Amino acid sequence: MSEVLLSAKNLTKRFGGLAAVDNVSIDLYRNHIHAVIGPNGAGKSTLTHLLSGDLPPTSGTVSLGEVNITGWTPEKISRQGLGRSYQKTNIFLPFTVWDNVHLAAQSRDPQARQWLKHATQFAATRTRIEKAIELSGLQNRVKNIAGTISHGEQRQLEIAMTLATEPQVILLDEPLAGMGAVEAERMVVLLQAIKKDHGILLVEHDMDAVFALADKLTVMVNGQVIASGTPLEIRSDAGVQAAYLGQEH
Repeated sequence: MSEVLLSAKNLTKRFGGLAAVDNVSIDLYRNHIHAVIGPNGAGKSTLTHLLSGDLPPTSGTVSLGEVNITGWTPEKISRQGLGRSYQKTNIFLPFTVWDNVHLAAQSRDPQARQWLKHATQFAATRTRIEKAIELSGLQNRVKNIAGTISHGEQRQLEIAMTLATEPQVILLDEPLAGMGAVEAERMVVLLQAIKKDHGILLVEHDMDAVFALADKLTVMVNGQVIASGTPLEIRSDAGVQAAYLGQEH
C-alpha cells in the first residue's frame, strides 16, 4: 500500500441539530485518487472544507502526514502541504496566466518578503512556475489574460496555481463542472498526470470521469458514508445504485 498522506478520523460537523458530515473517516494515499460522490446535500463539499481548514470540525481529527492539523487555519494547512480548488474558479482574472501562477509559487518562497530584490531572480520560484504551467498544459497561454481564456483553461490554471505551491495532498471540488466534452477529456488527462506523487481527493458529479480516474470511491448520503471501495465494488453495490448511481452505471 502507498504512503498515507492525509488521514481523517471520525469527522463530524454539526450546524445546530444538523450533521452535515457525520462520523466520516477517509485516508488519502500517494499516487491515488480517492473520489467522494453522492447527491447534492450529501456533505461532500463540507467534508472538503473540514480537510482544508475552511471549517473547524465539531469532532474528529485530521492528520497531514504525521502532523495533527485539526483546527489549524487554511493558510497554515496550505503551508504544511495541502492544496485545493473550489467549486467556483478562484483565479485573478485581470492578470496573465503566468502572473497567476507566479503569485502562487512566490507564496512558498522564504525570500518573498525581500521587496528590494526582483521576484524573477528567485530561480526556485521560476522553476515551480514553469513546471506547474507545463504540467497543466498551459504553455501556449502564459501571456494571455486569465479572464480571456476558456472556462476549461481557467480550471487548468487553478490547478496550476495549486501545483505551484508544491502540495503533497490536493483537494479538488468539482473540477469538471460546466465543461464540454473536449474540456472534460483534457481535465481527465491532467488529473491522471498529476496523480503521481500526490494524494488527491476528487469531489465530482461526472460519473464517467470519476470511474475513469478513481482508485477508490466513497459514497455519501445525508452526511454519512454508505459505501467505500474500488470502482468495481461501488458499481455493483445495490445500495449505492438505489441511492445515487441508478441502473446505467
